[in-house]
Amino acid sequence: MNNVHQLTKRLKKILNELCVRYHNSDPPENKRDPQYFSYVKEVTAPIFSLLDEWEQACLLAIENRSINVFPAQIQSTKENMELIIMHSYYIDIRKKRYMSYIQSIEFVFNQIMDH
Repeated sequence: MNNVHQLTKRLKKILNELCVRYHNSDPPENKRDPQYFSYVKEVTAPIFSLLDEWEQACLLAIENRSINVFPAQIQSTKENMELIIMHSYYIDIRKKRYMSYIQSIEFVFNQIMDH
């Protein structure tokens, strides 16, 4: 359970950093630039790994009834977080939609942290 809280806390911090990046950065000049793609892939790989680890820890905690969320919420949050990661670098989504993803992710993160 403590592991789930630690992972969630780390992801919340990353989510805030991604949000700042989205609001303060300009979109890349060429979204098909292989160098930029390599850069994004290298920078985001640890986040994706952390997200996979978080998902597994949460699903185990759900099985043990340590947290009170549904497996579908974990899966959906992981998918939304993956979208946020990419949209934070490519900045190719409207602000309202971006913030909707953020709110959805934060809702589940807060549910986990409250238990």
